[in-house]
Amino acid sequence: MQERDEVSVEVSPFQAQGVLSGFLVSGRWPASTVEWARFLLLAVRVASVPGMLPTSTVFRVREERPESTHQGAVGLVLAEGPVVGQNAVLPGQFAVPQPPGLIVLHPPSEIRPSLPEQDEVASGCVLLPGIPHLGLDHRAAWVEADRQGNIARMVSRSGIDPNEDADTAVLALLLAA
Repeated sequence: MQERDEVSVEVSPFQAQGVLSGFLVSGRWPASTVEWARFLLLAVRVASVPGMLPTSTVFRVREERPESTHQGAVGLVLAEGPVVGQNAVLPGQFAVPQPPGLIVLHPPSEIRPSLPEQDEVASGCVLLPGIPHLGLDHRAAWVEADRQGNIARMVSRSGIDPNEDADTAVLALLLAA
């Protein structure tokens, strides 16, 4: 039997009608905030492909094993809807049952690159909610990158206050009951 660290996290994006619909996660789930940041880097690189993500979109982490022929699949990260506009996700939509994580991805058309020498970058944030009164801190990661893999920003932190960042505040609002 392989040790947990020897089993890699494998991520496969999938689309429907040319639009990013989610990611199939195989092998095992990311086990740390740093591993979630690596997952987010891949997701942001996919979101930076022109036309792949039409608007800022929220994705839900679903630990249920998908019914598929993909051997080793452990779950899905599925697009749930845009942040604003028609069919936007709603405050409290993910309160019950609360997912182990929410992600927001922003396509290049919706952000301004933080580095002037880069263009066509996408960004994203993953919020891994905790239960602070039980000593389990909220954790988050942020990535800004282009499809070639050039990273303008990559940060992961634990013990965050979701209200200190616009993306984590929106994701926390979607989780609030």
